[in-house]
Amino acid sequence: MLSCCARNALSRHLCVLKPSQCRVTPTLQHSRRRCSASPSEDFDQVRALLQLCVDRHYVSPGQTNTELFQRGLSCSYGPLGMELRRNLLEQWWHSVSRSSAQVFGINTLSSSRDTAADGRKQLRMVESEHLKDILGQHELSREQLIQRVQTLIQRSPSLRTNFLQGALEQFVPSLELVNRKLPFGLAETGLCFQPSDGSGCPAEVTQTSLVWFCSPRTSSQWLDHWTQQRLKWWRKFAVSPSDFSSSDVPEEELEEASSRGVRIIYSFPWGEEPLETLWNRGNTELLQTHQGVYSKLQCQDGRKSIPHVVSVTGNMDRGVMAFLSNSLQQLRKQDSKQKLHQRKVLKLHPVLAPVKVALDIGRGATVELRQVCEGLLLEFMEAKISAWPGYLKTLPTSVELLNAKYDEMGVLFTVVISENTLESGLLQVRSRDTTIKETKHISEITKFISRYISAADNI
Repeated sequence: MLSCCARNALSRHLCVLKPSQCRVTPTLQHSRRRCSASPSEDFDQVRALLQLCVDRHYVSPGQTNTELFQRGLSCSYGPLGMELRRNLLEQWWHSVSRSSAQVFGINTLSSSRDTAADGRKQLRMVESEHLKDILGQHELSREQLIQRVQTLIQRSPSLRTNFLQGALEQFVPSLELVNRKLPFGLAETGLCFQPSDGSGCPAEVTQTSLVWFCSPRTSSQWLDHWTQQRLKWWRKFAVSPSDFSSSDVPEEELEEASSRGVRIIYSFPWGEEPLETLWNRGNTELLQTHQGVYSKLQCQDGRKSIPHVVSVTGNMDRGVMAFLSNSLQQLRKQDSKQKLHQRKVLKLHPVLAPVKVALDIGRGATVELRQVCEGLLLEFMEAKISAWPGYLKTLPTSVELLNAKYDEMGVLFTVVISENTLESGLLQVRSRDTTIKETKHISEITKFISRYISAADNI
């Protein structure tokens, strides 16, 4: 792909430009607070989490990739990480669409008017060959060189940093769906670009967006409503709900068009990071988007008025990181010989866990046992229960090592098919959270796991 960050290229090839002239991607700033734990404890927690994510197929290996993941940016996920993110996005979508009958999904394209979420300059994609051609014209004066580069940047396509503009443009067409009545919302998910945080180039982020249109007199109440709803949603899936909190955005950090902002925050071992940001944006941006069609913006909410906008923007890559961090537990247990064992368990919520059940075989006729596993695997697939085919492993593994592996993967249940299953239909089921092993009939196992997940989802 012949594209690169203009700022990075300019800093290498055109150092004569002033920062104010060549800057294209402003620095991303996060609100951080140091935790009370010692730096060494913080480091050990982070290292253990990142290593587990790589070892257990949540994140692809590589220093650069794990750094992207830790920064809450879109990275190269492994199979389990991809499934966890998919589950999280699915739950987000259900939470906003089921919370109100008037939330509609949309899919918009990048607009030339898309700007960063805080109103800063646009990010633009510049083809490296075009930039090299300009920089290679040594006969140009410094002023001509600056002018050529600025023209190239201005003509280059912008990178979308949020979904707000697309939703604002969809407001008028969507009014017919709601008979011009408020409130209603437009939701969208996908990849956006984050401004550079010092690395030189912007990076992708899996973003969620809810843009809520309401009457001016109720916008403050709706901001409070969505703050409570979103915080409750994050805490629902947490092992330690208190790690998730909300706080008002300081007045000096408010966006130009916003009267108030709230952040949903997670306390990582290294400090606090925002997961979602909510803004009471007023109607300034809506009026700017639909200039000259003032009458078409008016809605029926008891009085004719221009709606106010409440936006909810989330970073689901950082959300994945938050739930992995929140779910990882390092437990210590003494055996019968008073020997201390340490056990890592990824206690992801049942609806988020990428793998619900692992299928393994015990002693017995291997071919027949595998046939039973394959039949049970198809049954799980039909019930939409994700299963891990552990019975396909070629090297023998002890039960202890197998359980340790599945606990670190976050697998809810381990089902072992043995010779006893062939004779009586009974199999052994081990729970990740309690480590208790139960005996159940093979005809009951699918319903048992489905009921367990459904019950956890309804709490």
